[in-house]
Amino acid sequence: MPDSPLPDSPPLGSTRPDSPLPGSLPRPGEPELPAQLRRAHLIGIGGAGMSGIARILLARGAFVSGSDAKESRALLSLRAQGATLFVGQRGDNLGALAEPPSAVVVSTAIKETNPELAEARAQGIPVLHRAQALAGLMAGHRVACIAGTHGKTSTTSMLTVALQHCRLDPSFAIGGDLNESGANAHHGGGGIFVAEADESDGSFLTYTPSVAVVTNVEPDHLDHHGTAEAYVKVFGEFAGRLEPGGLLIVCADDPGASRLGDEAAAAGARVRRYGRAATGEGDVRVLGYTPAPDGGVVRIALDGVERELRVAVPGEHMALNAVAALLAGLELGAPAERLGEGLAAFGGVRRRFEFKGRAGDVRVYDDYAHHPTEVDAQLRAVRTAAGAGRVVVLFQPHLYSRTQTFAAEFAEALSLADEVVVLDVFGAREEPVPGVTGALIAEKVRVPVHYQPAFDVAAGLAVDLVKPGDLVVTMGAGDVTQLGPEILAELDRRTAGA
Repeated sequence: MPDSPLPDSPPLGSTRPDSPLPGSLPRPGEPELPAQLRRAHLIGIGGAGMSGIARILLARGAFVSGSDAKESRALLSLRAQGATLFVGQRGDNLGALAEPPSAVVVSTAIKETNPELAEARAQGIPVLHRAQALAGLMAGHRVACIAGTHGKTSTTSMLTVALQHCRLDPSFAIGGDLNESGANAHHGGGGIFVAEADESDGSFLTYTPSVAVVTNVEPDHLDHHGTAEAYVKVFGEFAGRLEPGGLLIVCADDPGASRLGDEAAAAGARVRRYGRAATGEGDVRVLGYTPAPDGGVVRIALDGVERELRVAVPGEHMALNAVAALLAGLELGAPAERLGEGLAAFGGVRRRFEFKGRAGDVRVYDDYAHHPTEVDAQLRAVRTAAGAGRVVVLFQPHLYSRTQTFAAEFAEALSLADEVVVLDVFGAREEPVPGVTGALIAEKVRVPVHYQPAFDVAAGLAVDLVKPGDLVVTMGAGDVTQLGPEILAELDRRTAGA
């Protein structure tokens, strides 16, 4: 199990700097920034979750410093907003600051051996988990948390864009960049905070939402939780974190989420469901879904009235996410019509079936799917977008533990494509496991498949395979995203030389 400072971290507000920072005064009516976050140092500040927290802290007047292993677009952006940043993680980074941080913020991925974390411990500087820092920023807001094994980034993004369309200006923290703004976080003035709630390390148990959405519950992240039963149990604990009178929204079509809703309702919580199987009072029943090249239309019954909800991203799974966002927006007081307009205008999230370009009559997309259910749902949606063309997938497994556990399920999902290239495992936080490679998946795929462990030749292999009219998807949570531009460049080169 990864090292995590979460259990030992002090509560927000347990220490206070001698004087508040200039510029840290809140807007009229805005909650005051917690004292421990007024001089925050974020280790791994370039990551999606950490950079979002940094953006909000900067907008609220905090002094923000941080470090990351390498330069990135996120660091360039944060530096331009006033953050003090270090490339490379060293203990003396903390000593280079004009004043000691009021807190050091880390994610579960940061090990106790990290030199900056070790120095913070040695100096007695409070250490906060990323989720604790985010919970501190949520204080004083109506909070909507979106959780689930799959779909939480897209659903959080949909809800954010729909609320923005209603001119409610929510604060938000999302695990991906909105295509509309290119941002993954924002400090708004509307008194609402929308956040993606990460179950992978159980840290979403830090939040106390007014509205909680659970899109689905399907065992994952067993490297942390240990068993499927423990993974399911943590969602029940999350539902129990609702503030008094809060609302739990669950997908009736997902067995895990449906059971969670039943258990929460039996415990006295308010629960609303959505999906084809949602038939209770206050639920939103899905009556049908019609795919289209530019998205789709979902027919729903809401408060006894049939409506059509247009979604500009393909796939019935995305339409279900939109219905979840609609229900959450209604609970937050937004009007149904304006929410529907905002959802229809939603342009997607980076790395969620993101269009990378076209070359030689071949379209190239990139997608973050890294669990068998996600791969299956996305490839079914891709079929609609591909039209008469073939679907060629370059898939990079993510984590050795996930590959070992779900090899057969990945192979079954990938068999929905016409041709598949399987790369080697992107280990991320895990050490290699003997015998666990992408070949475990490739050998079970039922369509033409190529196992290619050499990352640097994968783009060329894909170009050798495609034909005019085909659609290519690079898929996975690792660095496979880098291959899309390479494929397009090689296609252009070969077209020019033809």
